[in-house]
Amino acid sequence: MLLRHALCSALLIAPCLAESNWPQFRGEDGLGIGTGRPPVGFSSEKNLKWQVEVPFGHSSPCIWGGKIALTGLDGGKLVTFCLNRADGRELWREAAPSEKVEGTHRIGSPAAPTCCTDGERLIAYFGSYGVLAYDWTGKLLWQKPLPAPVVEFGTSASPIIVDGKVIIVADQDVGSYMIALDVKTGAEVWRVDRSEFRRGFSTPFVWKHDGMEELVVCGSLWLRSYDVKDGKQRWSARGMARVANASPVAADGLLLVSSWNVGGDEGERIEMEPFEAFAAVQDTDKDGLLTLDEFPAGPIKGRYSQIDADKDGKVTKPEYEFVRGMFADAVNQVFAIKPGGSGDITSTHVVWQQNKHLPYVSSPVAVNGRVLTMKSGGLASAYDTKTGSPIYQAERVDASGDYYASAVAADGHVYVISQRGTVVVLDATSDKLNVLARNDLKAPVFASPAIVDGVIYIRTDKHLCAFGESK
Repeated sequence: MLLRHALCSALLIAPCLAESNWPQFRGEDGLGIGTGRPPVGFSSEKNLKWQVEVPFGHSSPCIWGGKIALTGLDGGKLVTFCLNRADGRELWREAAPSEKVEGTHRIGSPAAPTCCTDGERLIAYFGSYGVLAYDWTGKLLWQKPLPAPVVEFGTSASPIIVDGKVIIVADQDVGSYMIALDVKTGAEVWRVDRSEFRRGFSTPFVWKHDGMEELVVCGSLWLRSYDVKDGKQRWSARGMARVANASPVAADGLLLVSSWNVGGDEGERIEMEPFEAFAAVQDTDKDGLLTLDEFPAGPIKGRYSQIDADKDGKVTKPEYEFVRGMFADAVNQVFAIKPGGSGDITSTHVVWQQNKHLPYVSSPVAVNGRVLTMKSGGLASAYDTKTGSPIYQAERVDASGDYYASAVAADGHVYVISQRGTVVVLDATSDKLNVLARNDLKAPVFASPAIVDGVIYIRTDKHLCAFGESK
């Protein structure tokens, strides 16, 4: 009897002791919430479990069981590779069969999307090729070539898996779309035309609430929700910037969205005059088209490649007017949406909004009843999740520079990393800014960290590092 009781107890306890995973960009459910008690202070001399050299890339760790998957560019080839979680030892590496590598922003990478997994299959996505599915031994299971997105900054949105489907959002300057592929075979399940949207770099998010799941996608000017089953649109909300970078999160029954881009702040808005008035002065050869040389110096000329949607070197009136409308309608804000909407929910389901001191690329994290953001320059803000009331706003953390990595949290702490490689650790329970540590990795960081079982995994420009409390 005692033996039987002990065996039953062990079976009940075992799932609680199982290792956690980080199966996609920003971990379980894309929330950026880790497990265990990662260290607050760490460096190359303190709490470093291991450090290994890895190919250059901006993708974040995808972790399942004892393995870590990353992508990178090595010797001109785009590769997916797998490391042993215990010591960082490389287990396998496979190259994507891409004919050429897409162009990127000067500080970007063609290996930016993070892998995702359902535990059996590992999904890698490169704008230069398409989608590749491996098992965790590196065996290729299927592949789905896709055209490279039409945007000179490269591909950044990561794939996710939901309801047995791999979701790819390909927002670009011409022909934007979203596609769902069967995770077992790669066969197309559904496709959504998003041609009204321009370039976007935000990873889609599955909002789970009230016993249901809906697929939320940030885009230029609009936020949209889709049915996971068939891709049909559920609702839309206006109030986004021209270009979507950050990814949403959810907490306390609300969807939380952050969106910012140049030219959308009040007092700093970029305005374009109507095409006829502009062309009357600038179209020197009077052919009804505008070349780069015909644009005067300034912020509009600096965005010529965005205005020239099809990249043919000539801006037409429709191309010009489309972007003029985007500048006019863009909204920079962090805002919250309540569930249950349909159609245009802009005026009915937006619960609160804040439009100052916003992050550019770094996605927010929601924990302990508050949503925390980090603006480039090292300005931290925290808002009450339910009301949007500032707990603190634009407080300096004394770690300057841009912030491209998204925030993650664990054990009451928030970790956010500057491009310069300073890991700022904030107290997520305090009602005022409380910086617990500033850890200088002495290397650039663009990838978002992962936290699993008390270990924080951080990718720099050349290494993957694992930091955990020394025993």
